[in-house]
Amino acid sequence: MKLFIAGARAITQFDDNVKNKLLSICEKDYDVLIGDCSGVDSSVQKFFTDLGYNKITIFASNGKARNNIGNWQVENIPATGGGFEFYAQKDLAMANSADYGFMIWNGKSKGTLNNIINLLEQEKTCLVYLATNKQFFTIDTAEKLLQLLALCPESTTDIYRRLSKTKTPQLSQITMF
Repeated sequence: MKLFIAGARAITQFDDNVKNKLLSICEKDYDVLIGDCSGVDSSVQKFFTDLGYNKITIFASNGKARNNIGNWQVENIPATGGGFEFYAQKDLAMANSADYGFMIWNGKSKGTLNNIINLLEQEKTCLVYLATNKQFFTIDTAEKLLQLLALCPESTTDIYRRLSKTKTPQLSQITMF
């Protein structure tokens, strides 16, 4: 099982709920795909390094990993442009390669929301830990994503609307609350 883990740059520490989930991932011996960003990416990398867990692949835009704490294999993802779109290409590659997703989210991060949408479009399940509520949500339908968005700030709904316009009809045709 290939598991794509990502989350908000603003989250740098994990509570026991997340730590226990990460330990469970190790116990199940999953192959983990992680990005190279600060925040959740680098914190998950440190967690796995401290455990000595090595079934990790770091995805990096143009092969230049900003963070690779465990000195793991780097998957080079060709990327063009700049800003959000530059890194979104790497994130899409992780969603494409993964069987399942685990997102650690603050309810605001555009990149994390985009990852959830990418997985959902591919009919892949994503477990989302909403750090603000300290709850897990299994997102496997657009309707469940909308239920999750109802717990987030209104600005997140606006981000969803903008992102979903560029996505598949499955997402863009759903009526918001």
